[in-house]
Amino acid sequence: MADIITAELVALDASFGQTKDDVIVALAQLVVDAGRATSPDGLARDVFAREAKSATGMNGGLAIPHCRSEHVTEATLGFARLAEPIDFGAKDGPADLVFLIAAPAAGDQEHLKLLTKLARALVRKEFTDALRGATTRDDVVTLISGVVSPKGSTGAAVVSSGTTTPVAAAGTQAIAAPAAPPAAGGGPSSAPAAGRYLVAVTACPTGIAHTYMAAEALEAAGVKAGVAVHVEPQGSAGAEPLDPAIIRGASAVIFATDVGVRNKARFAGLPEITTSVKSGIHDADKLVARAVAAIDDPDAPRVAAASGGAGEGPGARAGSGGSGLTGGIFTKLRTALLTGVSYMIPFVAAGGLLIALGFLLGGYEVALAYTGHGFTGGNLSSYVLANYKITDLPPGNLSQHSLFGSGLLLYLGVVIFTIGGWAFAFLIPALAGYIAFAIADRPGIAPGFVAGYIASQTGAGFIGGIAGGLLAGVVAHWFTQLRVPRFVRGLMPVVIIPLFTTLTVGLLMYILLAKPLSWITTQLGHALNDMNGASAILLGIVLGLMMCFDLGGPVNKAAYLFATAGLSAQTTADFRVMAAVMLTGMVPPLALALATTVRPRLFTEPEIENGRAAWLLGASFISEGAIPFAAADPLRIIPAVMAGGAVTGALSELFHVGLHAPHGGVFVAPFAVDNRLGFVIALAVGTVVAAALVIILKGLRRVDDQVVITEGDLVNA
Repeated sequence: MADIITAELVALDASFGQTKDDVIVALAQLVVDAGRATSPDGLARDVFAREAKSATGMNGGLAIPHCRSEHVTEATLGFARLAEPIDFGAKDGPADLVFLIAAPAAGDQEHLKLLTKLARALVRKEFTDALRGATTRDDVVTLISGVVSPKGSTGAAVVSSGTTTPVAAAGTQAIAAPAAPPAAGGGPSSAPAAGRYLVAVTACPTGIAHTYMAAEALEAAGVKAGVAVHVEPQGSAGAEPLDPAIIRGASAVIFATDVGVRNKARFAGLPEITTSVKSGIHDADKLVARAVAAIDDPDAPRVAAASGGAGEGPGARAGSGGSGLTGGIFTKLRTALLTGVSYMIPFVAAGGLLIALGFLLGGYEVALAYTGHGFTGGNLSSYVLANYKITDLPPGNLSQHSLFGSGLLLYLGVVIFTIGGWAFAFLIPALAGYIAFAIADRPGIAPGFVAGYIASQTGAGFIGGIAGGLLAGVVAHWFTQLRVPRFVRGLMPVVIIPLFTTLTVGLLMYILLAKPLSWITTQLGHALNDMNGASAILLGIVLGLMMCFDLGGPVNKAAYLFATAGLSAQTTADFRVMAAVMLTGMVPPLALALATTVRPRLFTEPEIENGRAAWLLGASFISEGAIPFAAADPLRIIPAVMAGGAVTGALSELFHVGLHAPHGGVFVAPFAVDNRLGFVIALAVGTVVAAALVIILKGLRRVDDQVVITEGDLVNA
């Protein structure tokens, strides 16, 4: 990274136009002219796509537009000091120092390392002042290289964790080192006594720039206040946890985060100051002063114990126990939902794919009702498990629909199908449990799982799981904040909180929420039955809209149950309804997989990874594979996939596609589908329509020639 920036990538006192788009285009051309990228237009488009997600303007007259791009051949930093500042979306005004960070599409770690090193330097006024005072392009290269490549031989000042070493280079303005901390016990009257120090955690939603800028600001504020501050930045470039011995000896902790703190229980009992990551950057001095004042304050909030009990020490009370979510209510809700979804996805993938594999091996009849040989009250898989084993395989009359008509494959398919069903049954409880965990930490897990199980058993479904998880998290978090006598504290985490939280949430879910949601599901089923036969194409459209609306929730499940219940009648109309339901349920994950493949720069790196998995999830008829995308951007994703689902549903009915299996996706198509060509066409057209709409909606960045930007931290490189 020694040549991450060169003189030809620097523009001083430049006039690039009147808008930030003009500046980005000019810097992209600099990168291409330097031989670091192949297309100025392509690079600029990728930067614009990134800008549309969140403004990259920062306080102090700075802007860091950046992207990963297939047009970039090596990681590059372009820099412009503008003659006239231009608005990049920062709240405090326009920017005159603009850094364009361009990295290859596959250069993730190199890109993140560059961002973190640069971010730590940008928070230091002496560094930005030096850039503003530089007289030549070589001076700028020397200053910046000394930050992003401190092992180089540039002679520039090296900005590191909380310290700077002034090493003046020819023609450069040396960066002054901050004053050394006063001796123990000296300094301002607010400074702690000898031996006392602070610890801190910083984290922003994507863990790139603001995470490290806040860390640098807090360390520098500690130097000024005469108290050491040991910071753990929990960022995307990797987090090195604080030494447990350092945490044990600390006097207070500062959480400057916009997301949950990883393993927050390590800090149990410490007085805590909880704030946003931006406050960690702009109000670091005040935060350090508040933390120092909290050390000897018996009423100061303290970090909850690992199990969610009250804080330790005399007069302690739990502060923001749990995950430490901060910010507005919508930020808290979004973070909790994304946490629940991230933990739920493995259950979706494992359960759904095992079910599909079971259908492939054993045939679709494993899920259908079976009444032969005096057996009633179950499906074929239940009958096989009750009457056969690996050493006593099912006979040929049962295995005729299995792969190759094999009794062994029928038995294995039944076992795999059953295991998949059991795994899939954890989907809603896991969603609710980890939503509650995101709000209340470990005290929320048990009541959250119980609330989710109630939702799944009473028909409240996906939406009920979300409601139950949020309710469990809020109630559990409230219990962790109670001030209780010392003799009760030991019972709080193991008896009182689990018992009363689960009881409260369980009663509220069962009595108030579950039945209304179940009633809604039932009414939707009746409405679908009334439509059947009146207008097949309209029915296909309605089913498509329902299957793609909440991706496994009550509306989706109502349509699915309507289809599977009709299968028992074994009529042509019922087979067509089942086909429309399964085809439309496959559209959302397949469309997102296609969109992330065609236009990866419109998505975050985690979304691209989810997109790769969505190919298989969609092919297996697991609509929940699209949930991560819908949770992050519901106003664009859900309408787009609903439109694609409606198209697929209409085409499925138009082409008279029939399906004899209740699940399985493309794996059952060879032996359980009527009109396989219509099956493929309907699925392909709807997927393309949905993917195209996703790309169009996420790619929109201009309204009346103005760039659409959202307020937020510097995110996804």
